[in-house]
Amino acid sequence: MFGMGLIIFTIALALAFDFMNGFHDAANSIATIVSTRVLKPHWAVMWAAFFNFISFLFFGLAVAATVGKGIVNVDVIDPQVIFAALVGALFWNITTWYYGIPSSSSHALIGGLCGAAVMKAGLFSLQLVGLLKVAISIVLSPVVGFGLAFLLMMAVSAVFFRAHPRKVDRVSRKLQFISAALYSLGHGANDAQKTMGIIAVLLFSSGSLGDTFYVPKWVVFACQSAIGLGTLFGGWRIVRTMGLRITKLKPVGGCCAELAGASMLFAATSFGIPVSTTQTITGAIMGVGTANRATAVRWGVARGILWAWVITIPISGFVSAATWYIVNASTTATP
Repeated sequence: MFGMGLIIFTIALALAFDFMNGFHDAANSIATIVSTRVLKPHWAVMWAAFFNFISFLFFGLAVAATVGKGIVNVDVIDPQVIFAALVGALFWNITTWYYGIPSSSSHALIGGLCGAAVMKAGLFSLQLVGLLKVAISIVLSPVVGFGLAFLLMMAVSAVFFRAHPRKVDRVSRKLQFISAALYSLGHGANDAQKTMGIIAVLLFSSGSLGDTFYVPKWVVFACQSAIGLGTLFGGWRIVRTMGLRITKLKPVGGCCAELAGASMLFAATSFGIPVSTTQTITGAIMGVGTANRATAVRWGVARGILWAWVITIPISGFVSAATWYIVNASTTATP
């Protein structure tokens, strides 16, 4: 049985990561609605934070189960592994936030979890099926987001081809309240569940949940609150990159990007797939830009973002593995 003080500290660190997740990924929920000037930034974060928080009312906990017991063998999990995983994920989140890079908090957490587990127990501590889900999501989330947004934008352009631009703009501004809310629901549901899974598996491995893995209601509430508060404070450096540097968005484009992203997140959350909300909305924004014209997307910025996606899991995993090694060595050396 692990010391309760250590478990409480690790849970607090997990909630700090969840807060940072919301702070870091606020751009996912508000970049489009802010860049199109439908809402001012302070109203946008409140709108997004509210729907981030209430998302648990609309979705199950399949993603939490995947992260909690589908990525790493439960027998390997202990407070040291979770602590190291969170340090690796937080390191990458803070670094990318500082430089305004829209990277994936989700994949940083998964990379951290894998790095610590491999350092402790080797490659056989990982679960292939769960990692396969993550690998598929890395490829599909931006591609599907891009494709859906592109098709939506093309469909809207065809339907409203003869409509006056001012009328289309006015209708799109109203609809963007709904599309932004839907995307925030999907973001809150998928991302908060990853931290729920981390806390639940920690409690399960310590014997606090008995013989059956489940996510306690207080964990659900705490994680949804943390990610909602993080979103409320907003990571403005990344908002500028997402909303202004990739492509110029109009309300109709913002609406299409959010609807495409929300559709992807709803489906992934229902199937228990921990996708990157950052990659999803970034792909959708690129899809909208490409539907207007390929040169509307700043592909140099997109290329830099893509490289950040590629190195997220390796770097967070390396930092996590190094952290586990240092912590384990120090506790082993203590008489």
